[in-house]
Amino acid sequence: MMREKIIHFNPIIPKLEGVAVKSSQTRLESYVDHYLHGNQEPDLTKIIYEVEYHDNGLVEGCKGGLFLGISHVMPGTVGNEFYMTKGHIHREKDTGEYYWGMKGKGLLLIVFKDNTYKLEDVTEGSIHYIPGNTSHRLINTGTEKLSVGACWLSESGHDYVNCHFPVRVFKKGEKTIEVSHCTT
Repeated sequence: MMREKIIHFNPIIPKLEGVAVKSSQTRLESYVDHYLHGNQEPDLTKIIYEVEYHDNGLVEGCKGGLFLGISHVMPGTVGNEFYMTKGHIHREKDTGEYYWGMKGKGLLLIVFKDNTYKLEDVTEGSIHYIPGNTSHRLINTGTEKLSVGACWLSESGHDYVNCHFPVRVFKKGEKTIEVSHCTT
């Protein structure tokens, strides 16, 4: 008996493929206020990042399952601020997540409850554990698309409102990255 292959990982691109793969695109206009100078950007329809994930039939919030996806953050800046994901914290606060670098170069910003943070370099082959009770986002500091795999519990949920990011990451010159503390 042959079983239908519903999902496949293409490591060359990297990309998820198959009938059970869903995707979404996030344009600058949907979170322009996350950037210091977002309102000065002339083209708010730019795609900043895309997410593809395996639609395994589970509903977010149900216990006992796993989700698998890939985030693709485009290269570029808004003003001098690098493209980044909206970032989130899990609704089920104590649930963690794994990220792994597939292609490109960037940073993973993890912010703890006490407002301390760490930045981890994301490169091809890097693996990152994101503990529960943390806000986290990806930042593309490179010149090509940053592709990062992710696996998280189905009960985790995503909260894009009650997360906080106390630093911004800017391009300064050709090879310099500036991390700047902010209050918003």
